[in-house]
Amino acid sequence: MNQPVSATAQSVLHPAGPDAAIIADFAWVLFGGGALIFIGVMALLVLAVRRRPEPVNARRWIVGAGFAFPVVVLSILLVWSTWRSAELTPQTSKGAFTVGVTAKMWWWEVRYHDPTSGREIASANEIRIPVGRPVYLGLTSSDVIHSLWIPALNGKIDTVPGRVTGLTLQADKPGVYRGQCAEYCGEQHARMTLHVVAMPQDEFDRWLANEARPAASTAGAADQQLLERGRAAFLEQRCQACHTVRGIDGVEDARKNALLGPDLTHVSSRLHIAAGPLRNHRGTLAGWVADPQAIKPGARMPAAADLDGETLHALAAYLEHLK
Repeated sequence: MNQPVSATAQSVLHPAGPDAAIIADFAWVLFGGGALIFIGVMALLVLAVRRRPEPVNARRWIVGAGFAFPVVVLSILLVWSTWRSAELTPQTSKGAFTVGVTAKMWWWEVRYHDPTSGREIASANEIRIPVGRPVYLGLTSSDVIHSLWIPALNGKIDTVPGRVTGLTLQADKPGVYRGQCAEYCGEQHARMTLHVVAMPQDEFDRWLANEARPAASTAGAADQQLLERGRAAFLEQRCQACHTVRGIDGVEDARKNALLGPDLTHVSSRLHIAAGPLRNHRGTLAGWVADPQAIKPGARMPAAADLDGETLHALAAYLEHLK
């Protein structure tokens, strides 16, 4: 289920969806217009320096350059921008696939609706969407104001505690699109990233069906002992006080645990951990569990400094197995 990590540049100039393309048009028009005005001003400056002093018609310059030019230019921009803005997708959940996103310090909780069972499916720091289909994000925050910005797919929007705001995404082609919290929210604001993975509809359907299932063991007999030791370490370290692993006895209180830390039922299927700073594999999982403060100072996760190397390796293997 893992996708290759080949995220596009986080730039408004690389649109991959209809709304992002409109916003990119605005950017290019502003860049182009600003460049032309700059060139014109520099040309006038050169003429003023090189020419001998001559009488200047002040009224002509004031009326022409100071009044007529900005009125004409700004009026044209107003008409054009109003016309283009009207083509942006209306922010409505009607007819769109809906995903709930809650911003937290400093990670993103993501929730889907399973059409088969009707249950909620919890994930974190990654949104998977079908290609060519509008996806409505219902956004809120559990602590302070954050702001979600995925420039390749749409503009940014604030997430406000106690309120739900909406943002529509649509990807025209498969890929991984990087997003970021764009509102300063504390010490680890810069490391609060999110990736959107756009998949063909059939792949997305299979992925969503797998996410709805509880954690299940597919390990061979040779690995089973290692995974059992890792699972025991997970419980002994009281990881289940903050995290949920559906299908594992003692770790299933999803509604309570998800308030504190990400759901880990299928953590290994995600591209990154710690909301972006680390690629997801056994080594980074072990490093994050051992000392999260070394990677993300201020993160609300205690270090497991008392674990010996073999137990830490087993715990990382257990987490890597949760796909």
